[in-house]
Amino acid sequence: MAYIDFKRLNRIHDEKAFFVVRAKENFQGTIVKSYGSDVHQGVLKDTLQKLNVYQSRRNYPSNVRVVEFFDIEQHKTFTFLTNNLKIKATTVAQLYKYRWYVELFFKWIKQNLKIKSFWGQIENAVRIQIWVAISVNVLVAIVRKKLSIEHSLYESL
Repeated sequence: MAYIDFKRLNRIHDEKAFFVVRAKENFQGTIVKSYGSDVHQGVLKDTLQKLNVYQSRRNYPSNVRVVEFFDIEQHKTFTFLTNNLKIKATTVAQLYKYRWYVELFFKWIKQNLKIKSFWGQIENAVRIQIWVAISVNVLVAIVRKKLSIEHSLYESL
C-alpha cells in the first residue's frame, strides 16, 4: 500500500513551491475552513484541513487544502491534497490529471527510448540525453527503411 510522504511535502511547502497529490482512503483531517462546492464543475468539497494523525501532523504542521472531485469521465470521486490556496478547485483536479500525462510520457521514454535512468540531474543534461535517444531512434528507423531491414526497431537497436 502506498503512503504520502508528509516530510517531503513539507520541504516542498517550505521552498514556497506547491504540490498536488492524491489523498489515501484513510486520510483524516479536521475542517478549519470551507470554500464551498461547485457540483456542476465536479467539485464536491473544497476545504482547508488540519491533519489528525499525529505523525502526519508532526511531519506537515501546516493546514492542507482538501479538494474532493467527481470525475465524470471515470465516474469516480477523487480526493486531492494541495498547499496551493490560490487556484480554483477544478484546477487542482486538472493538475493531477496532467501529472498523469507526464508519468505516461516518462513511461514511454523508458519503454521506447530505452532510457532507464538519467545520467545528469540538470535540466539541460536530461534534455540532451532524451534528444540523443530520439535522434538514434530516428536514424535507425531511416536506415531500416533505406536498407529494407525487416527486423523491428527494437531488434535493430
